[in-house]
Amino acid sequence: MLDFAVYDLKYDITDFFDLFLTSGAAQRFEQGDYTLIVGMSGVELAYKVLELSGRVQERIQPQYTVDRSEEYWTGWALAYYQWETALKFQEIVRCVPIQDILRLYSPYHEMDIRQFCDKMNELYRTAKPETNLKSLRQKAGFSQRELAELSGVPVRTIQQYEQRQKNINKAQTEYLVMLAQALCCGVEDLMEKV
Repeated sequence: MLDFAVYDLKYDITDFFDLFLTSGAAQRFEQGDYTLIVGMSGVELAYKVLELSGRVQERIQPQYTVDRSEEYWTGWALAYYQWETALKFQEIVRCVPIQDILRLYSPYHEMDIRQFCDKMNELYRTAKPETNLKSLRQKAGFSQRELAELSGVPVRTIQQYEQRQKNINKAQTEYLVMLAQALCCGVEDLMEKV
């Protein structure tokens, strides 16, 4: 999709990816909509994004190249990372912009995709150093002590989750439910996907 959009349709990669996000196609892709992820080629997906964005584009014959472009790899690697982490595309590129992902092409296109995922995780954590628990607690206006009193989870445990000294993804179910109830969120909102 990105290769065709950049080389054939002459879009800037950032502009076209923004269309992908705002058109609703990204959300459908994330949810596993088979009509997008199985039923369409990249060219068809690019046209679908334009159609969903209300843009009229004359259909042209794609100019397929022998080698895969950096943009082709970027789209493929990003789709893999989204599948691997279950993060939303919007969240991924908020922390690691599409241009930065494109710049990872060299040397990561020659490596195992898991090494790219490790690098993306590192970049994501750098851009989003706070845990979901800390963000939700601050958004609710609670101190750690207030959240502990409200939820019944020890304040030291909350501190350890927020400082990543303990992995909240391995927390006792009881603690997760108590924290989620106190913060009026779902248990999945507390989990760290990266």
